[in-house]
Amino acid sequence: MSETSGPVLRWRVRRDLLIVKAVAALALAVLTVLSLGDLRGMLLAGTASLAMAVLAARDVLVPVRLTADGEGLVVVKGFAGSERVPWRAVERIRVDNRTRFTSRTELLEIDTGEGIHLLSRFDLGVPCQEVAEKLRSFRTGT
Repeated sequence: MSETSGPVLRWRVRRDLLIVKAVAALALAVLTVLSLGDLRGMLLAGTASLAMAVLAARDVLVPVRLTADGEGLVVVKGFAGSERVPWRAVERIRVDNRTRFTSRTELLEIDTGEGIHLLSRFDLGVPCQEVAEKLRSFRTGT
């Protein structure tokens, strides 16, 4: 990100979620070792352990998922990359709420016209509606 003057807002993955993922990866690795006599159990636990380790690694490599400054946004892209989005390219910021089987999902949508960046509460560390309101007020300068 380039040097900017003025405030910078950052949203990051909560540290406790990183710890949960790392502990789950370790527990599943132990389960893999304990399943050495059972090929299916070993493959299942090993695959799950690897998946949790990858998710934990992403949280370590890219803990900050969204940054806003006077020039625009920096949004995580792909596994560990990022993309700079100038404010003029942001067409809409909204929160998509869905309920399915008594489970509520909330996603922050940043629409640039060419693409949509989706971030969850787990990516941001706070409720998506709170981030959307801060981004809108930050963008307009109020």
